[in-house]
Amino acid sequence: MGEIKHDIKQQGAWTVFGLEGQLDRTTAGEVGEKLSETLKDSSKLAVECSGLDYISSAGIRIFLRLAKQAKAEGKGFCICGAAGFVKEVLEDANLDVLVEMYPSAESLS
Repeated sequence: MGEIKHDIKQQGAWTVFGLEGQLDRTTAGEVGEKLSETLKDSSKLAVECSGLDYISSAGIRIFLRLAKQAKAEGKGFCICGAAGFVKEVLEDANLDVLVEMYPSAESLS
């Protein structure tokens, strides 16, 4: 099953949570908890996906949950750097309609 790594950095007002590897049912629980905790401590959270090479429906659910949490708490949330298969899956799930998506973390406003 999948392996995943993450790192967290500040970029202006945004907390950028970078993911690398595979976001699937085996990694989703741990990543979801870390992302939720990070959102609690941030006013704006960007999930940087350029290092992801796979995402499953479990990963999509995490992003939907985070978007709902951010909206309820009046915080910013976006996804950036999604490309290839990951971008296709997110678009097929219409996540790009529900969540702002940026081409890279550098393009965050």
